[in-house]
Amino acid sequence: MNCSISGEVPVEPVVSKKSGLLYERKLIERHVLDYGKCPVTGEPLVMEDLVPIKVSKIVKPRPVQAASIPGMLGMFQIEWDGLMLSNFALEKQLHTAREELSHALYQHDAACRVIARLKKERDEARSLLAQAERQIPMSMSTAIPENGSALSNGKRAAEDDELGPDGKKLRPGISSKIIEELTDCNAALSQQRKRRQISSSLALVDAVERYTQLHSYPLHRTNKPGILSVDIHNSKDIIATGGVDTNAVVFNRTSGEILSTLSGHSKKVTSVRFVADGELVVTGSADKTVRVWQGSESGNYDCRHILKDHTAEVQAVTVHATNNYFVTASLDSTWCFYDITSGSCLAQVSDTTSSDGYTSAAFHPDGLILGTGTSGAVVKIWDVKSQANVARFDGHIGAVNAISFSENGYFLATAAQDGVKLWDLRKLKNFRTFSPYDEDTPTQSVDFDHSGSYLAIGGSDIRVYQVANVKSEWNCIKTLPDMSGTGKVSSVKFGPDAKYIAVGSMDRNLRIFGLPGEEGETES
Repeated sequence: MNCSISGEVPVEPVVSKKSGLLYERKLIERHVLDYGKCPVTGEPLVMEDLVPIKVSKIVKPRPVQAASIPGMLGMFQIEWDGLMLSNFALEKQLHTAREELSHALYQHDAACRVIARLKKERDEARSLLAQAERQIPMSMSTAIPENGSALSNGKRAAEDDELGPDGKKLRPGISSKIIEELTDCNAALSQQRKRRQISSSLALVDAVERYTQLHSYPLHRTNKPGILSVDIHNSKDIIATGGVDTNAVVFNRTSGEILSTLSGHSKKVTSVRFVADGELVVTGSADKTVRVWQGSESGNYDCRHILKDHTAEVQAVTVHATNNYFVTASLDSTWCFYDITSGSCLAQVSDTTSSDGYTSAAFHPDGLILGTGTSGAVVKIWDVKSQANVARFDGHIGAVNAISFSENGYFLATAAQDGVKLWDLRKLKNFRTFSPYDEDTPTQSVDFDHSGSYLAIGGSDIRVYQVANVKSEWNCIKTLPDMSGTGKVSSVKFGPDAKYIAVGSMDRNLRIFGLPGEEGETES
């Protein structure tokens, strides 16, 4: 009993009253609704003419292939072969896609390398062009000797390049006139120190205890983040920062604006210092050079001198109280004494007893002694007049990252891997040690404020101590937020009257901590 339309056994059979033909209900109903007649005879046909037939459940016979075990095995084999063929096609497509993706990634990587090289060449060309533009006026000013004789100028240059028996360039030395100037400065400062009283506007302890972050300024480029050095010019309230991005930045704290970006070094700027009234800035760099920058009426700073006396990274710059001289310390195990006006190196001093490089340096407030820290964990004290090493302090672990003299000249604070040590310069001994951080977090910076009332140290956070005497306790009066997650502290510096603290960190941000509302600050 087969359907008249499909020829197959119907599942729901119905019969026509007119023709007696058997249909599958679903098929004939659709045809009647569409055409209104019998598909076989062509006679008119309506749904009422269809009579359903009750039959027992119809079991479809198995196909011939499934009627025996060999037939079933053959069906399974065909299905398996089809599945394997489909799987092989998919794997082939996947392999082709992987090859295309690998080729695309290789092209992308090659393009990125080409772009990076072109950018580097462009930056180097810009740097060389800027350097050439700065040197043109200097070269023109020195091309014509004072007496109009090219011979005398050549003779003077030959004298400058004269070498000593050790093969090193001879230095003119620190003359008796300069020593007299340094001595007079020392005497004047000593008299002032004896009469000096702490300013009535100095921030009190309870004010320091309420310090909070006021501002955060991203001053340097993001491709090489990090601020390595900070200096503050108190009278003008401007801040200078040296960064890993090879630039130094002069920043106005009051207006929150960058006054000038000092570009010219080819590697990170490790130290930056203001000179005199802020019209001069000295920068030291890992490119082995020191640059003296001259401020102009437009607010920009132009490179006045490029000094190339060191043979390794310059780690520290410190300016003498006369503002006429400065010292640089380098990993080449020497420190140099420079005349700021001429940019000439008057003396280059090395310690024959050690080959450790210098990692930090600072003038004593009286200007006649110099403190240096070494990569070998030793602190050395030098007599500037004789360039002799008059004392050394041992006991640190790791390189001495920073040193700072107290304003009264009695104390020296040094920072290294194991924390901060305080030295009594009158008895030449260590009388206190702070170890605020774990072994993996070195103390990177230390700074006495100008009044000598507070000491700030920086590592994973900033801690401010109240200065006491040798026997009294130096209390930690404020711990500023942990910055290990945003960039470890690399440099801390007190503002005038300890009204605020400027902090440089390895996330390229200059942070200002102080009291909201003080000195025109607003909390942000």
